[in-house]
Amino acid sequence: MSLNKINLVGRAGRDPEVKYFESGSQKCTFTLAVNRRTSNRDEPPDWFDLEIWGKTAEIAANYVKKGSLIGITGSLKFDRWQDRTTGEDRSKPIIFVEQLDLLGSKRDDQAAASNYDDDF
Repeated sequence: MSLNKINLVGRAGRDPEVKYFESGSQKCTFTLAVNRRTSNRDEPPDWFDLEIWGKTAEIAANYVKKGSLIGITGSLKFDRWQDRTTGEDRSKPIIFVEQLDLLGSKRDDQAAASNYDDDF
């Protein structure tokens, strides 16, 4: 048995970027900042790169903005490539989002975006 499931709640670190493909599919990417539960308020958030496909990508592109409070369910994957200059194998962890939940109100998102401009 194996399990690869991730649940996160946090704020969008930037506006989503959308790519459209000839096949008709679309991919949306952006970052998510997640604060840890800790008494140390000075601890920076953890950052995650998100990748969303299909109808969920369209929803993210239309409704998620920098500072939006969202919840995601997905799985961890690794993008792998070879560095062009050094030839070394490289990898980067990405959260492949299967479910997106819009958690904040429009007013909350606007306030968060103005409050978090310096943090993101």
